[in-house]
Amino acid sequence: MTDENTPDQLIFQNPVDRFPSITPPKQDQPEPGLDAELKPKADRGEQSYRGTGRLEGRRALITGSDSGIGAAVAIAFAREGADVALSYLPEEEEDAQHVKAVIEECGRRAFLFPGDLTDRDFCAELVGKAVQALGGLDALVNNAGKQIAVEDIADLSDEQVTETFTTNIVAMFRISQAALTHMPAGSTIVNTTSIQAYEPSPHLLDYASTKAAINNFTKGLAQQVAGRGIRVNAVAPGPIWTPLQVSDGQPKDALPEFGKSTPLGRAGQPTELAPAYVFLTSPESSYVLGETLNVNGGMPTP
Repeated sequence: MTDENTPDQLIFQNPVDRFPSITPPKQDQPEPGLDAELKPKADRGEQSYRGTGRLEGRRALITGSDSGIGAAVAIAFAREGADVALSYLPEEEEDAQHVKAVIEECGRRAFLFPGDLTDRDFCAELVGKAVQALGGLDALVNNAGKQIAVEDIADLSDEQVTETFTTNIVAMFRISQAALTHMPAGSTIVNTTSIQAYEPSPHLLDYASTKAAINNFTKGLAQQVAGRGIRVNAVAPGPIWTPLQVSDGQPKDALPEFGKSTPLGRAGQPTELAPAYVFLTSPESSYVLGETLNVNGGMPTP
């Protein structure tokens, strides 16, 4: 008989119930949404992620790092020994301050850079400021994204399409271009794509299209900079419980069933994504380039 803290129970965890199967109530937040107001709360790894020093001394810029997946990645990177520059919208300051505090509790440095990635000038300024604050840059996570559900293409405004593409893929071009001028051999770029790149939901036409573009961008850029010793990869999340879903990212009526159609029968938590980003940033993945690592609860992908 074993107690709740034995090594066996920590290692042999059933993925079906390692995290709870949530039934979120119908709720609405103004875009971009806050983790602080999400019901139920998402697990970003504050208590659950354990580091082993795999990113010791790394200097990372992470976009969309105030909440959700980006926050979980930022916390994991800090637990693994990295200093982190956090990029986020000014409206998300409350969440960003929380993540900064968690990082500093880990004994690592965190720098806050609020701003709008649809602004061309801000993208360049962001990279420059991050390099100055961190003392260099050798890891970039392009994670920021915009997702607004629209049921009928007739109601999909030109403004929304433009903002979604600018946020999700154009900003990725701009930030990567600026970052690569500072990145030495051994650096890494990890982009956030989605299951939507393979299985587009009818109500997410613009969002899903950008995610397919990110897959292509990742594979092309990986080949271009491989000779410089810089690796580029991507992570494709499935249904992950974040503020993106309640700030018009999903139809409100669909929220209670969010993620239940996966083979595991539940939505994922942001902290479950973090190890994929850590792996692709660490030297352990030195022969992995142009890959999209799917973390989606078992949903089949090409």
